[in-house]
Amino acid sequence: MVESIEHLNDIVNTIIKGLDKLPASLGAGLKKDFAMLKELVLESRPPRIVILGRRGAGKSSLVNAIFGTRVASVGSVISETGAPAWHHYDSPSGSLHVLDTRGLGDLTKPESANFDDALEDIKFAVDETMPDAILFLCKAKDVDARISEDINNVSDIRAFIKEKHDYDIPVVATVTQVDELDPKREDPPYQSITKQKNIKESVAVISKALHCADIPLTKVIPVSAYAEYEGNVRTYDNFWNIDVLVEYMINVLPTCTHLTLARLSKIKKLQRKTARILIKNSAAICAGLAATPIPVADIIPITMTQITMTMGIGFISGRELSRQTALEFLSAIGVNISLGVGFRELARALVKWIVPVGGLVISAAVAHSGTHAIGESAIAYFIYKKSEEEAKRIHDEEKKKHKEEYEAEIK
Repeated sequence: MVESIEHLNDIVNTIIKGLDKLPASLGAGLKKDFAMLKELVLESRPPRIVILGRRGAGKSSLVNAIFGTRVASVGSVISETGAPAWHHYDSPSGSLHVLDTRGLGDLTKPESANFDDALEDIKFAVDETMPDAILFLCKAKDVDARISEDINNVSDIRAFIKEKHDYDIPVVATVTQVDELDPKREDPPYQSITKQKNIKESVAVISKALHCADIPLTKVIPVSAYAEYEGNVRTYDNFWNIDVLVEYMINVLPTCTHLTLARLSKIKKLQRKTARILIKNSAAICAGLAATPIPVADIIPITMTQITMTMGIGFISGRELSRQTALEFLSAIGVNISLGVGFRELARALVKWIVPVGGLVISAAVAHSGTHAIGESAIAYFIYKKSEEEAKRIHDEEKKKHKEEYEAEIK
């Protein structure tokens, strides 16, 4: 059995090496899928984000909104951000590593730091630690205030990271504090024509400036991140578009950060979407292994893939990334890894030996549908907190449905 993440990683590496024995037409695709599975789950880590923006753009407020709780101090009188340094924002749901820069154009100069050139300070901070993305913030009411200078700074930092780390860092542009645009007294989802018009105009200004600076990105995201807290308990908020921002960040960040970002966001629809990417990848692996003309030899790889997938979905929901997480769930839906999965996969593998041609199709369909069923029921159990009985019912229904769909697709 798998005793640790390191042990599971060793097993997966051994499986990947074993794929060299397969024909190139089969092994290459499986290697790619296994590499993605490893990066998603076994190499999962917190995202590293450089947050750039002028003082008052709402950097700390946005970090709090992404977490859904108060994890960063919000300055209201003088800049509370000191010399650029990586900060580890932690909560029970996850972590985010942020290069919390002082606002560009901020004239505050603490005695303990030299801020004669804020850009040089930022470059120093990213010299040894490569960030995953730049989150560029501009206050909605300030989109026409020296915006070209700010975007030139973004370009300068991108060029430095490219030269230092050979990485084309993505930029996520955000128009903040759209709640301050007229009419101010309107609450999200901001349905008034006037509010929508003002938001669109702010977004258009930033989009045009980024395009003129030849900074690659697909869209600018307007957000509202204002909230009030008593201690760390949020008592009021007018959050808007935070889910859109997090979803876009998941799309542009490295694969190894996707589970952590979905986890800390606590946004169930994003957690489900991320989990289904993991399920699709795992089902493809299991079907590919099951379709190889090697009876019995695929039992361990398929079982390990399903364990890894289940661990990942549990982690997205806020559970510990551990073997125990997977075993608890599999036991809840009536699957015993040491016996149930073993005998089931042994029977499926023997089909390939008894019926060499049609058996491969049957075997792949069983493995594909079984993996999908485990994944969808894990989403219900971990993310949506369904009962064990409900999760088992979903497992049985999904297994039958996906087997029929997969068989029809490959015929």
